[in-house]
Amino acid sequence: MDESGSVVQSVAVGGVGGWRARVWKYVEVTKPSTVALLVFTCIGAMVAAGGVGSLSLGGWVMALIAITAGCAAADTLTCYIDRDIDALMDRTKGRPLPGKRIHPPEKALVWGLFLAALAMLLSFLFNPLAALWMFLGLFDNVVIYSLWAKRRSCTNILLGSISGGMPVLFGWAVVQGNVSWTPVLLSLLVITWTPNHIWNLAIRYREDYARANVPMLPVVTNLRRAVNLIVMSVVLMVAESLVLGTVGGFGPIYFAVAILGGAVSLVGHAYLFFRPTERNAWLMFKLSSIYLAAVFTGMMVDRILLA
Repeated sequence: MDESGSVVQSVAVGGVGGWRARVWKYVEVTKPSTVALLVFTCIGAMVAAGGVGSLSLGGWVMALIAITAGCAAADTLTCYIDRDIDALMDRTKGRPLPGKRIHPPEKALVWGLFLAALAMLLSFLFNPLAALWMFLGLFDNVVIYSLWAKRRSCTNILLGSISGGMPVLFGWAVVQGNVSWTPVLLSLLVITWTPNHIWNLAIRYREDYARANVPMLPVVTNLRRAVNLIVMSVVLMVAESLVLGTVGGFGPIYFAVAILGGAVSLVGHAYLFFRPTERNAWLMFKLSSIYLAAVFTGMMVDRILLA
């Protein structure tokens, strides 16, 4: 009786584990950590546009489903397009498509198209401007960056960074239904953040990108020039964050976070400038995500407490 019971229990546990694995691979192909950060910037823009009470609970839920679906769709479709590249790179060869955990790969294509359609439908339910930003984000990431620029030019991430700023514009449009200098500068903050974030990653994995014949900046130029451009982009990003604080009418909480975060980022990248190594670039890649999350957190806290 005990032995047969153990067999039944093992089968049951295996069934649960198998179900979770089948679901998780479709979550994993969306790059959930990337989605989470972009959704967070959208939430920050929504709070900056009107505070927590700017929408009903249903409105918040629908907006978050829309932006999550849109970001997840972009990542899923680019994973489908880049599956041959990913198979050549140590960092990415374990992803669901090159690892054949999603097979045939057309299943991921269908999943990505479904998410994109859902995101566009929900966006239109808010207003045409929100739908426009959603469409431009998808188009830039999937068509301009992944299909056209990524394999052709070292300017690929400069073109692809535009899509990173669209969740912010989407969030503002959902609340305000318009566009002004504040959401434009919010979007530019993410856009100027993206190159140093990705180029630091590319320094750490430049052999991977070279093997896959992807012309990321650190692959096509020497390390010194790549680091110089990264540091220049960080200086521009920090300056832009202070302009945003002034134009957006943010208070002392935002400025304290932006100045402190900017100082840490500048010091870190100064260290990278004088000691340009893969390890230091990897540390700056990690730091950059913390920086962006901190600035948007400071923005939200500032708006909520000083409203």
